[in-house]
Order: sequence, then structure tokens, then C-alpha cells
Amino acid sequence: MAFDNVLRLQVQKNLSAVLGTISVADGYSYDMPESSVFRGRAVFGDDDPIPMLSILEVPIPLDQRGSPIDSELSHGSWELMIQGWVKDDKQNPTDPAHPLLADVKKRLAIERAKANEMDNPEDGIFGLGDHVTGLRIGPGVVRPPDQLSAKAYFWLTITLDLAEDLADPLDSRT
Repeated sequence: MAFDNVLRLQVQKNLSAVLGTISVADGYSYDMPESSVFRGRAVFGDDDPIPMLSILEVPIPLDQRGSPIDSELSHGSWELMIQGWVKDDKQNPTDPAHPLLADVKKRLAIERAKANEMDNPEDGIFGLGDHVTGLRIGPGVVRPPDQLSAKAYFWLTITLDLAEDLADPLDSRT
């Protein structure tokens, strides 16, 4: 499965596409078009869509498991943070953020189940075959508007187990 991007960017793009499938028509509380899912953005303004999500890498990476000294393969955990913003309720500002957090967790749980059901290389978590071998979903935290955000928001950490070929970042195997 050859990539158009290095694995970690491909993971984030595929994760964006997955989160962009959240819709009321499919039993979720919110519609989340892919155009409302951002990667690598920490600052937003009044002109940005609500609700919206952003995928960020955590600032301090997790320790990696050591691989044999002559190996070009790496397997370890990678932590990402998903942030979500909603239009808050004036009386109970965080109430609308809880359903969006639940929607994201539900959609991620569907992806996590794919790890046990792989039949084709295109299957698997985020459609990346055996490159993403595990997905752990954190509990999430919901926050009211504050000095960081004018809208209620949530943080959700996820931890991915990645298998990377360091010598072939675009995974040219077919």
C-alpha cells in the first residue's frame, strides 16, 4: 500500500476523513463535514465553522520501544489530541460539548474494532492496514469558555500503535 505522504501525515489525513463522516443521518448528535476538521491548527477565530475539530500532536512524545540496532522498522505509540469546539449554552456552557465528544469517541470506537477484522491490506484502523495496530481512546475533558477559547470545547487524547518502516517512509510496497 503506497502512500502519498509519510505515514504520520497519512494517519492524520485519514483520521480527518473518518471524523468528517460524523453525521446526524448516521445516528450522531452533530454533522461534522470534513471541511470542519483541521490538522495542526491551534488558533481559531470567529469566522471558523462551529462545530469544528482539530487534530494535534501532543507536545511531548511518548517513549518508543527500542528496535534492534540493525532494524529499519519501528513500532511504538504515538499520542494525538483531538480538540472540538461547539456553540455553548449560555446557562450551561459545556452541555453542547459532551455530545460532540461522545460522537468522536463513538466514531473512533468503530475504527478501533477494525483492528480485529482485517481481511484486506486496505482494511484496518483508518484504512491503513497493519500500519496502525492499536487505538486507545482517552476519557476526554470538557471545558467552558475561558482565556483560551471563546467557545466551550473538549480535549480527547488518543494513542495509536504504529508500525513504521523508517527506510521507506512512503511505504512503497504493493
